[in-house]
Amino acid sequence: MTGSHELGLLLKESGVRRSGVLMVHASLGGSGLRATEVRDALLDALGPDGTLVVPAFTQENSRTSRAYRALTAGMTEREQEQYRASMPAFDPGTTPCPAMGVLAECVRTSPGAVRSSHPQTSFAALGPLAAELVGGHDPQCLLGERSPLARLYDADAQILLLRVGFEVCTAFHLAEYRTTPPRPRRMYHCVVGEPGNWVSYEDTSLNDSDFAALGAELPPEVQARGELASRRVTLLDMRPAVDFVCARMSEYRH
Repeated sequence: MTGSHELGLLLKESGVRRSGVLMVHASLGGSGLRATEVRDALLDALGPDGTLVVPAFTQENSRTSRAYRALTAGMTEREQEQYRASMPAFDPGTTPCPAMGVLAECVRTSPGAVRSSHPQTSFAALGPLAAELVGGHDPQCLLGERSPLARLYDADAQILLLRVGFEVCTAFHLAEYRTTPPRPRRMYHCVVGEPGNWVSYEDTSLNDSDFAALGAELPPEVQARGELASRRVTLLDMRPAVDFVCARMSEYRH
């Protein structure tokens, strides 16, 4: 049995909804699968009326992210200033998303793909609802009510964690925006328009340090589990998962 055939069976058995909306986080290293094979298997499972969504984040476009710190590690202050002055601006049509994996980059560059315009937390989508789901992403809202995550929630999307864990489950960030009391806020910085044109905006201070633990607490009825190439695969219903995580966060994140 080929890996792509095995994936197709897994998607069907897990309960990927035909004609539905599916957001996917994936790690294909060591699976023997090509990104195009996985994309095509996902689109086949969804059918012609379904929509595939991936995070296409560009954490490198920052002055404070882990990705930026890794890129500038060892630089002098002068070298960092020169680096920041020459950093290219985000372009939804051409800026790659290397930190998000080969599947995200494959979907982003596929014919007909639509990408949201946020310079740090964009999403890419394929399918009839692509423009509706990822269009109009507020540039000052990373992952909250004015981002594609809120539209995915409203669309009753499913989430596929393909050989990755809950620590990368982007949807849990939407729960952060909905906790009571609200999360603290902080400043974010990114390049837009032209190289070296840095802008700043204020938004919710995001923290994914407890996502793995929260995922482990999710009730079994909101998820289905399987395995592909010796690593776990989890399919989630987004609405109840986000609601559960929001309630748990509201209990202890003060």
